[in-house]
Amino acid sequence: MRSVNQFAMYALVLLLLGTACARPTKDGSPPTTVANPPPEFVDGPCATTSHPVPILDGAHCGELIVPADRAEENGATLRLAVAVVPSRIQPPTSDPLVFLMGGPGQDGVTNPPIPEDIVLNRDRDLILLSQRGTPSSTPALTCPEIYDFYARRVGLLYDAPTTGEQYVQAVRACRDRLSADVDLAAFNTNESVYDVIDLRKALGIDTWNVYSHSYGTQLALSYLAHDARAVRSIAFDGVLPNSAVDVSILGTSAREGIDTMIAACAAQPACLQRYPDLGATFTRLVGELAANPVTTTVDVPGIGATQVVLDGGALLNWAVSATHFPTEFAAGLDELDHGNPQPIAARWAEIWSNADQAGVLAWGLLLSVVCQEWVPFETPAEQLRQARESFPEFPASVQAHTPQLPFIREACAVWDVPAGPESARAVVTSDIPALVLSGSFDAQTSARWGAEIAQNFSRSTVVVVPGAAHGLYADPCGAAVIASFFDNPERPDTRCVEETEPPPFDILPPRP
Repeated sequence: MRSVNQFAMYALVLLLLGTACARPTKDGSPPTTVANPPPEFVDGPCATTSHPVPILDGAHCGELIVPADRAEENGATLRLAVAVVPSRIQPPTSDPLVFLMGGPGQDGVTNPPIPEDIVLNRDRDLILLSQRGTPSSTPALTCPEIYDFYARRVGLLYDAPTTGEQYVQAVRACRDRLSADVDLAAFNTNESVYDVIDLRKALGIDTWNVYSHSYGTQLALSYLAHDARAVRSIAFDGVLPNSAVDVSILGTSAREGIDTMIAACAAQPACLQRYPDLGATFTRLVGELAANPVTTTVDVPGIGATQVVLDGGALLNWAVSATHFPTEFAAGLDELDHGNPQPIAARWAEIWSNADQAGVLAWGLLLSVVCQEWVPFETPAEQLRQARESFPEFPASVQAHTPQLPFIREACAVWDVPAGPESARAVVTSDIPALVLSGSFDAQTSARWGAEIAQNFSRSTVVVVPGAAHGLYADPCGAAVIASFFDNPERPDTRCVEETEPPPFDILPPRP
């Protein structure tokens, strides 16, 4: 069974492209309409981690000091954690590789997307950046209030208005605390683009390679539009095109990823024989739970007895996350269908109740990006119409809340940041060698979005790994392709893709 990706558990949405306070210059430099000091990198200790991060051993660490708002003359500054992992060959013989993480809100220094068994720094330095607002940077837009709500939510009706009210209360509490000291609108993709440019300049780098994951793919697209001359090659892992950003894209991705997983069961004779109507069963159970939710108690490691409520929305969102542990999908639905909600409830509680993950994601940064760059570009009516197209069989209560972001419009009304510009949604085209990676089971950013951006990269290699979910760096084949690409961007070794098949689903004994 594939391991569960902790990033994907907590960064269940990818969002894109930010507000601009002034027009960028043609060479990728930040606006010059106001005076700001040049970018500065200050040596210092590596960021504190809650768990061992072996790749940081021997790293050169410090902080990048950047303006909070580049349209404000001599205004507040931010300190972004940075780690440079040295090349094993000294001096390096290849251009460095910078990592842009997702979420928005994942920390690129304390949770780098680098498997221990894949060597990416054989002949190049690796540059890890904690984007503005992420946990290792200062200030960090972490929201324990929101994390605490999500831990409670497993015991609430997912789609109920009262649950939405509790979420909004948590959002308001976080905003009230953070906004006393920081301008939440300054945390957007456009400012992050110039943070990346400043990082390159501060480290004295002329040309580098770029790896991007999840929300980081949208940051990378925007960065590429401003600083393409400095990019030797670029990899996109789990894609959402900036030109298509809206809330309902999450629904279309969920539909495609779940349908692909169901089709994989049908392609395995043992799975098809044991679960011949898996898709119909899933659809029926969503409707039944929407009408009659089930409550059970499970034992969560490190927490203990935890009450879990499964309704239609919870089951749909469990299915989105289940793409990371697909072998359990069919058996879990079968158990639920025969009166045993424990397997699904236990996994659902594990995802959201794990106290060790409280500081993994900066929920405030996620809200600042989502509320400026995603929500404003689609009306509620358009969102509902797309939900009905994606899930026509589901009840209205489930259609009303897009997968991964329920009650997001209500939250954005409280977060209260301005909408970003329409111009940030322009299609990005390039002739730079690009690797576009997707997992066939990815229900968070489905493979169609990788294919969409690849049309605009004339030298792109498109890879869809069968049976993989969101985050190909965590997949053995995906990680191998990534390493091969940066060694040879024009001809990466993709042979493992043809040799990879979806994992076999768990097969329960026949019922009496």
